[in-house]
Amino acid sequence: MSSDAVLLPTSCELCPRRCGANRAAGERGVCGAADEVLVARAALHFWEEPPLSGEDGSGTVFFSHCPLGCSYCQNGPIARGEAGAPVSVERLAGLFRDLEAQGALNVNLVTATHYAPQVRAAVSRARAEGLALPVVWNTSGYETPQAVAANRGTVDVYLADLKYADAALGARYSQAPDYPAVALAALDAMVEAVGSLAFDECHGQERLVGGVIVRHLLLPGCLEDSKAVVRLVHERYGDAVRLSLMSQYTPVLATAAASGDDGARRILDRCPELGRTVPPEDYETLLDYADELGVEDYYWQDGPAAAESFIPAFDLTGL
Repeated sequence: MSSDAVLLPTSCELCPRRCGANRAAGERGVCGAADEVLVARAALHFWEEPPLSGEDGSGTVFFSHCPLGCSYCQNGPIARGEAGAPVSVERLAGLFRDLEAQGALNVNLVTATHYAPQVRAAVSRARAEGLALPVVWNTSGYETPQAVAANRGTVDVYLADLKYADAALGARYSQAPDYPAVALAALDAMVEAVGSLAFDECHGQERLVGGVIVRHLLLPGCLEDSKAVVRLVHERYGDAVRLSLMSQYTPVLATAAASGDDGARRILDRCPELGRTVPPEDYETLLDYADELGVEDYYWQDGPAAAESFIPAFDLTGL
């Protein structure tokens, strides 16, 4: 057996969809992934939270396909598997080492859940070869506690979304009415697995090396649900996690529909609100609400954040 051989599931339950695909035999799951790891970009990224990106950048590896498949996804081309190239476990480990050599503050694994066995093997290999960076698991939050437990010893930091408090929104936008319950169970497991926030100094900058950041993206027309998310996280976890409240929603569907994308047009016909940006006053209201609740320390975005600059080119950079 080669060093690249990794046991893949014959009945996949790597994500909460539990679709049962025989990934070991090359069958595609609901996420779209088969037996190969597809990567669309491996490069320094400067738009994560301050202790992740710093001034030198986060070493992001963007994986293709996605278990959740949100209709408004900002990274749609890779979530749908339209971009990406296959990489071996050895090459993936090499990408991590390359990013470290470029000065990255961490290795940031973006949507890796459906490739977890290969990714864990690659991290282990890279560490054996000298990788010394903390590993960040950048996730939609749609994880199982079992998957989080399997990441013990591999993942140092969870950068996890909590997209919705309302199951109806999970159904409307992500075909996942179970999202709130599933994501909260996963967050509980993450906090238990990696503990409280921990920082060190790297290249003269504060760097996050342990703990959980909970991201929430304010969606058009969803201010009340966003308030519910903030309240839920604050009451459930207190200062055990750090909230990151984001205003960068970009109506990529409107751009795609205007270019003749029938799929985007159908989504907008069903959910016209997704064709709009978030009013600045809604975002300010959300920040004020966090302050009123007594959330003492959280990340926020300054100025007009809804911009394509937050969406990198998925052009196989770094591969």
